Amino acid sequence: MRIRFMFCQGSRAKWPNLILYGVFKNETKTPTGPNTVRRPMRLSQPLTPLERRAITGLGGIFALRLFGLFLIMPVFAVYAETLDGYDVALAGLALGIYGLTQGLLQIPFGRLSDRFGRKPVIAVGLLIFVAGSVVAALSTSLTGVMIGRALQGAGAIAAAVIAMLADLTRDSQRTKAMAVVGITVGASFVLSLMFAPLLDGLIGVRGIFWLTALLAVFAILVLFLWVPSSPAVPSPRLSGSIWQHIGVLLGNPSLWRLNLGIFFLHAALTSVFVVVPLALMHHAGLPTPSHWQVYLPVMLASAAVMLPLVLAAERWRRTREVFLAAVGLLVLSQILLAAGYQSFVVLAAALFVFFVGFNVLEAQLPSLVSRAAPASAKGLAIGIYSTFEFIGAFAGGAIGGQLHARLGMTAVFVFSAALMVLWWLLMVFSARRHFTPAI
Repeated sequence: MRIRFMFCQGSRAKWPNLILYGVFKNETKTPTGPNTVRRPMRLSQPLTPLERRAITGLGGIFALRLFGLFLIMPVFAVYAETLDGYDVALAGLALGIYGLTQGLLQIPFGRLSDRFGRKPVIAVGLLIFVAGSVVAALSTSLTGVMIGRALQGAGAIAAAVIAMLADLTRDSQRTKAMAVVGITVGASFVLSLMFAPLLDGLIGVRGIFWLTALLAVFAILVLFLWVPSSPAVPSPRLSGSIWQHIGVLLGNPSLWRLNLGIFFLHAALTSVFVVVPLALMHHAGLPTPSHWQVYLPVMLASAAVMLPLVLAAERWRRTREVFLAAVGLLVLSQILLAAGYQSFVVLAAALFVFFVGFNVLEAQLPSLVSRAAPASAKGLAIGIYSTFEFIGAFAGGAIGGQLHARLGMTAVFVFSAALMVLWWLLMVFSARRHFTPAI
């Protein structure tokens, strides 16, 4: 199913006005019925050399940037106590303000990438990130570090990178590409947990900030020397106020379900990890420097299960069923955590179940957004999606922290389970067309 649009020139518009032409038009006449045998969809040829370069290059940019950011997480709380003007609340704000600025600037960066091209906008975002890292490295006060962290988040390139990946991959290969990038992000998180304490001992947190700046500079080199340029096919641009187009995209039935989904997903992720490290330390008896021994096998095993599920969903046209099953796994993981977080075995099993579902959804959601968005506003649509993602993480952390302080760990897991149940109900009643290969 594909949305059809007609473009006509407005009297005062600099670019063509976008007018909805029809609702949905069937691209393929697939017979349906109770006796219909669902044949596997032929996945296209293997990845082309250009697609391989796009996936490895853009995935590498994501990995380099996020690895630098994640390195700060396990060591910042102790470092903050050594800074001038230390305050517990301000330290939390300094750590979390990155997500706030990142979320607020996703839409502007996505829109700018539609207008001026993906590579220039990604390069500018990485330069802003470098500036923020340098400010944080040079600062001796907590306020200065907070400004640096805000600047790091202001380089909000996620939407532009995902849009460029969609530009450079065929529709049949897009979910696979998103899955590979998702795995690199997960690998960056796991590696950062392993290396952060070691690097803190060798170069200190200031040295880690300098390292993040260096990694971002290397990412710029990867962008221009390895990543192919987006196809030089002019896409129609939207005229009028950006807020009008945001309203149109938010009203798109496919997109608003996906936007709410990524909000719920990252709210649950952040709220869970407000308390899971504490459960591992206090109930499972695992000291913080050893937590990677749980996260590493869990992430590797979940990735090994996730990739076949995603590919099977594409091949057998079962995207909707696999999607709903993944949300169901998240519900199950939260029930396990709420009932048995005091047990190491239950904790490890629940985290495995959680990351299988999480990784499947992280692979499917960006692909579905890129398919549902109009070509002229793909960057803007993904910017909105990324905004929901980061604001969801911010909300999940804030609510999870409050629940933990007032009601204990179990309340956090119940909250996350409730979010997942609400999301499952929202999606189970959505039309199958929201999951088709082309929307």
